[in-house]
Amino acid sequence: METNFEFVKEFSCTCGKTHTTQVDDVIVGNGVLLKLPEVIKKYQAKKAFILADENTYKAAGERVCEILNTNGIAYSKYVYEGVSPEPDEHAVGSAIMHYDSSCDIIVAVGSGVMNDIGKIVCNTTGHPYIIVATAPSMDGYASGTSSMAMDGLKVSLNSACANVIIGDVDIMKEAPLHMLKAGLGDMLAKYVSICEWRIANVITGEYYCETIASMVRSALKKCADNAEGLLKREDEAVKAVFEGLIIGGVAMSYAGVSRPASGVEHYFSHVWDMRALEFGTNMDLHGIQCAIGTLLASRLYEQIKEMTPDKEKALAYAKAFDYADWSSCLREFLGKSAEAMIALEAKERKYDPELHAERLEIILNKWDEILGIMGEELPSSAQIEKLLTDIDAPKTVEEIGLDSSSLGITFKATKDIRDKYVLSRLAWDLGVIDELVI
Repeated sequence: METNFEFVKEFSCTCGKTHTTQVDDVIVGNGVLLKLPEVIKKYQAKKAFILADENTYKAAGERVCEILNTNGIAYSKYVYEGVSPEPDEHAVGSAIMHYDSSCDIIVAVGSGVMNDIGKIVCNTTGHPYIIVATAPSMDGYASGTSSMAMDGLKVSLNSACANVIIGDVDIMKEAPLHMLKAGLGDMLAKYVSICEWRIANVITGEYYCETIASMVRSALKKCADNAEGLLKREDEAVKAVFEGLIIGGVAMSYAGVSRPASGVEHYFSHVWDMRALEFGTNMDLHGIQCAIGTLLASRLYEQIKEMTPDKEKALAYAKAFDYADWSSCLREFLGKSAEAMIALEAKERKYDPELHAERLEIILNKWDEILGIMGEELPSSAQIEKLLTDIDAPKTVEEIGLDSSSLGITFKATKDIRDKYVLSRLAWDLGVIDELVI
């Protein structure tokens, strides 16, 4: 049965902005893959280019081809051999080299990696793009960027956004349970992202939209309320997570930034990804890592809430901070990835004593408001832990093959990844980042 998934492609908001998304349609429900021919015809396309890997081809690609054959729609296909491809230059190059130039619409079948590659192929060819989701595992379905490894570095490339997203619940609920858990993990991250978006608005004056935040909160509540149903592969739970992930992606498009959907918890995941690329350490699905990052962040926020800001202590900490020494630590811990972070600081100057003093004054004056935001937006760490326990998801880095002894420097590195005010920056501004127990 098809679900009524509603979103507005463009609207004028009370925040003063006109919000838009490139997504034309989201089709979610049981058996909705049968709508694919209708969607292709809507774009007046004559021939589809099907992109899949061996796993996603078995999950839904074969059915896609059957449906197109039945409806007399021509297509070419490229299926990656062996294990799922790594999201890198080789995978993108293979897709482009196998692309049939007589095709005028792209249909990717899969989730994170296949969608990221499909968006780049779409961006390169300029043709419409449909993603047939095989798992509700991440929030990138509706985004206009692709998370890729390029020259050994983890980067976010501007690509294209799917014109149409098809989420057939009958297909998605059969995905590996680990992927279902990852989808909920990526949604739980929104507790932290919305909180940090509001805090950044108070401290730095960064743009914030309550309409978008409310939209994400509602989707998140629905996911949390249906969490236990994921293990049973219940339709309603799978729909809730998938629709929540789409809303997260659309919210980022509306805002024009990633704020509604990612914060420090995502940066834990980014650091683990960077180290995996550089040193071959373990990594897990993005959403699984974000779930652990969310639990870690909630515990750190609880420690911050118990502290009383000390102006002289914070100023002394910032004055004594040795950025050259910290840069050396970043290079040792992250390898090549550290260079982009160090280059960003040269432009941003977040460690500049004068800029720090300005932020600190705002923090001191607005501390009660900041604490109020934390109280309104963040569940307790015990509640987060229970949600992860309910779905039998990993709760510690050891469970995903990482060493907990590096969590301290991992947290400190999160403040340097992007030009975004997150928990680790607040902790540094307060001069307490070395005191937090993680």
